[in-house]
Amino acid sequence: MIRVDLHLEDSSEWVKVFDPRDCTLSVAHEQPPEVGTAVRIDLVVGEGGPRVLLRGTVMQRNEVPEAGSPAGFLVALGAREREKINYLNGFVRGGLLDLRERRRLPLRLAVTYGGVDGAHDSYTRDINEEGVFIVTETPLPEESRIHMLVKVPGRDEPLSLHGTVSHTVLTEDEDVPGMGILFDKGDRSEDLTKAIDNLEAAFVTGKLDDEFLL
Repeated sequence: MIRVDLHLEDSSEWVKVFDPRDCTLSVAHEQPPEVGTAVRIDLVVGEGGPRVLLRGTVMQRNEVPEAGSPAGFLVALGAREREKINYLNGFVRGGLLDLRERRRLPLRLAVTYGGVDGAHDSYTRDINEEGVFIVTETPLPEESRIHMLVKVPGRDEPLSLHGTVSHTVLTEDEDVPGMGILFDKGDRSEDLTKAIDNLEAAFVTGKLDDEFLL
């Protein structure tokens, strides 16, 4: 897999390079990789803005650009990038920090949860104040009760959360396998909101280490 940096000077540039109709990303690059190459795009929005890792496959290259267009290539992004794209779409429209019920931070946080056969260690695909998606190839049945310990950078103790499995995604669904958890209302505390606020602040200023980026 080839790694390519893509820095957008302003959030408005996202709508110029991303085509939602076929989920493709246009990347300016002096030496575009061959068609079929797997690439990882390290995307940064604005000055010190969100850093998002997008993975896909080169489907078209433009090595000899036409007048007015730079050399580059077109990347088909996979279904697994959906939550990151959803977050970026909301971010460039503005106001996500004030619309907490809409934000879902696309972050990889270590989580331990209770399964049928004991404790399991995994990681999150996204999280907000209302719930979390845990990546696993063996999700619990829907409506199952679950207790989770979510490790958050900057906190000495993990978040202890309870919830209910709201939906599951299986491997054959061609998406990230796992389960969506809806937190108990009693666990949607100021402590949880503060933790999510701090996570988003670190994310949108590019201060999170690679280990927390999907």
